[in-house]
Amino acid sequence: IKALALEDAHGHRAVILTGDVLGFPQSIYQHTCAALKEKFALEPDQILLSASHTHSGPVLRGALYDVYPLDAAQVTLIEKYSADLETRIVETVGKALSDLAPARVAAGQGSCGFAVNRRNNPEPSVPKLIEAGALKGPVDHSVPVLAVYLPDGKLKAVLFGYACHNTVMDFYKWSGDYAGFAQLALERGHPDANAMFFIGCGADQNALPRHQIELAERYGHMLAAAVEEALLAPPRMLPPELRTTMEMVRLHLEPAPTEAELVKLTADKTPMNRRWATRLLAQEKAGQPFIHDYPYPLQAWQFGGQQLLITLAGEPVVDWSLKFKQEFGPQTWVAGYCNDVMNYIPSLRVLNEDKPPMAQPRWGYEGAHATMVYGLPASRWADDVEDLVNAGVRRAVARVQASEK
Repeated sequence: IKALALEDAHGHRAVILTGDVLGFPQSIYQHTCAALKEKFALEPDQILLSASHTHSGPVLRGALYDVYPLDAAQVTLIEKYSADLETRIVETVGKALSDLAPARVAAGQGSCGFAVNRRNNPEPSVPKLIEAGALKGPVDHSVPVLAVYLPDGKLKAVLFGYACHNTVMDFYKWSGDYAGFAQLALERGHPDANAMFFIGCGADQNALPRHQIELAERYGHMLAAAVEEALLAPPRMLPPELRTTMEMVRLHLEPAPTEAELVKLTADKTPMNRRWATRLLAQEKAGQPFIHDYPYPLQAWQFGGQQLLITLAGEPVVDWSLKFKQEFGPQTWVAGYCNDVMNYIPSLRVLNEDKPPMAQPRWGYEGAHATMVYGLPASRWADDVEDLVNAGVRRAVARVQASEK
């Protein structure tokens, strides 16, 4: 966990937390918000809990349990680790708030090109497609940069983002993946600074080719170089004004599977599907109703009356960042994987593409299958998911921008 605590000229505070984990589940987010409110009077709109989405990190409480063959002993270890992590988050925020000091904050943006739309480009064909300049599908290669300088000009912290899965590596070793190598490179170049990463709307974006540690390091260095270029530009200095707001949107799920469908899946060839169906059948037998919707947190922050940051929970596809930057202007950043990672967040385009019959055999995950992976009692979000998220973001942005008047 790394923490950046900010306080503006009017005394308004906010804390940005970044961590090398797959995603913070709802329970850790809720416990964190409750503890930070009790200890430091921070409201949820003042707390940004951002996961790097590395696939080489620890399993956390209640997160994707059906994916793993967990026994009681493993669950006990996960529970203990998660409780310790919550304690460390609160301790780290306390240290950051106690270390508040005069600083200047600046915003910049670079570009980095290794993210590839995985839905539109078959992975084995990517090297040849790159060579031919024939990659397809939407991408977001922007690299947002928020730099914090001490009065003497030294870089104290740099927060940067990129819209791409942290899935270069698939081994069972601890790794921050490409984002970890980027942070290491930046901290070597700026020994007094903390480098902090947030992942953008990269749910359908992969770093390709992959599966070699040398590639993870190379992509990390490419990303760090993009950040360094943005710092040299130089970035725009921002007035000491910070505004934060939040929306909790109820996203609807499609109807839960029937008992007959679940019974059939208990004999499925895929272990994860068997575990998912068995768990839901046990829940049904115990008289515990399935959820029909989900509380989805999103935020709008504005730095210096200029730079807008929209945070989305879950794993949003790239359509979201491209859409909101077009709607709200070039000084807009969109971060995904924030606060609660409960499922993929498809656009309506992706949701419709992933309904049978699918035009591409590799489609189906982001808009449908991932819901089972995340353990939700449905096969997909309802068709109004894009409308609901759009409306929530627009309300949040309107409030944060109105507060400057």
